[in-house]
Amino acid sequence: MQAMARQRTFDRNLALERALVTFWEHGYEATSIAALTTAMDIRPPSLYAAFGDKRQLFQEAVAHYQQTYGAFTERALAEEPSGRSAIKRILEEAATEYSDDGHPHGCLIISGGVNYGPESAEVAAWLRTFRDRAKAGLKARIDADIAAGLLPADTDARALATFYASVIQGMSAQARDGASKQELGRVAELAMRAWPAPA
Repeated sequence: MQAMARQRTFDRNLALERALVTFWEHGYEATSIAALTTAMDIRPPSLYAAFGDKRQLFQEAVAHYQQTYGAFTERALAEEPSGRSAIKRILEEAATEYSDDGHPHGCLIISGGVNYGPESAEVAAWLRTFRDRAKAGLKARIDADIAAGLLPADTDARALATFYASVIQGMSAQARDGASKQELGRVAELAMRAWPAPA
């Protein structure tokens, strides 16, 4: 009697990490199933069985990114005593994380859906919700500083949050273009000069 062929096993967490890096490097739309299976060192049936389709895999990769490489933003917003210190910390840590040669440069949430066609529009819109949520988090901390009297009462919290969100997105793009940690750190330093004077 012929022995049954054993199903190939793989490290799911390692495969997910490799998929994350591939999406991060190339973006959602430009990443093919063939590129993913090669990076993950698995066959297409194993990918579909373990992760579902490409979109489901991307969504899981984004969740993994938020819990690891991209977690610094939520940590700063939660841990710092003021909006100013939280945003300063986010900018400083973005300079480090976005330029780290240990992984693709920039931010997956920012760059993962930049180039897309009609078939990927929903994914791009989904990524935009994360960026909108992050900007809302900045605004909430700025509002709290206004309420605490740390900023003038007439501070335009929405505009200030949009400004810093724009700086963060720009730092990601600059990192993708090769800007160093020192260069991005200087951007962070200059951006904090735009912070309104205390009330």
